[in-house]
Amino acid sequence: ALGRLLYVVREGKGAGMLTGVFGCGKTVLGRTLLKELENDVYKIGFITNPRLETTELLRMILHSLGRKNLPERKTEVLVALNELLVDNIRDGKKTILIIDEAHTIEEKGVFEEIRLLLNYQLENKFLLTLLLFGQPGLTEEIESNKPLLQRIAIRYNLNPLSLEETKKYVYHRLAIAAGDGSGLFDLKSLEKIYQYSGGIPRRINQICDMCLLIGFDKKKEKIDEEIIKEAMQV
Repeated sequence: ALGRLLYVVREGKGAGMLTGVFGCGKTVLGRTLLKELENDVYKIGFITNPRLETTELLRMILHSLGRKNLPERKTEVLVALNELLVDNIRDGKKTILIIDEAHTIEEKGVFEEIRLLLNYQLENKFLLTLLLFGQPGLTEEIESNKPLLQRIAIRYNLNPLSLEETKKYVYHRLAIAAGDGSGLFDLKSLEKIYQYSGGIPRRINQICDMCLLIGFDKKKEKIDEEIIKEAMQV
C-alpha cells in the first residue's frame, strides 16, 4: 500500500484513495508516508477532521498547507489556494494534501469541491496531489461522483492481517519494544490473538498490551491462553 501511495505522489498522478476498516492502520500508513517524503521537496497538508461544510474545509486545507491569514469568502479562499500552489511549484516544491477520515464527509458538494482542486494545473501537470483515506463506505461515495472517480489513479483497500501476518506483526512490535521478545507468545497464543482480533492491527495492539500487563502482574515468563482469555474479559 505504501508503495502505491508513493507512486501517486512522486509521479504526480493526481489522486489516490486508501480504504480499510477502523483500526487497520490507515492513519499510521499516512504518517509513515509523511516520513518517506523529503521536506525540501514536498509541502504537505494533513486534514484529520474533514466533516465540515465546503468553505470551512477549504479554509482548513489552506491553513494545513501553511497559510496563516485565512480569507472568509469562498472565492477568496480559492484564489489564495491557487496562488499558494503556484508559489510552491515556483519554489520547487510539490504540494500533497492528505484527507483522513474522508468517509465522514456528509455534504455531496464537498466531494465536488475536492475534485475541483485537481483542476489546478500548470502545463498539463497537477499542482496538487490528493490522497483520500477512509473506511470502506468511502468507496461508494467516490463511485457516485464519476468525475472525481476518474481522477483517482490508484485505489487500494487495506485488508485485515492473515494469521501469518499477525504473527510477524506481533514479533515486529516486540522487537521494537524489547529487542527480542519472540519467545513471549507461543503459536497457540498467537492463534488466539488472531482469532480475537480478526487481524485488525489496533485490536492486536490492545490485546497484546493487556496480555503483557497481566503477564507482568502475575510474573509469567510467557503469555499463554489463560492470560489471553483473561485479557479478553477486561
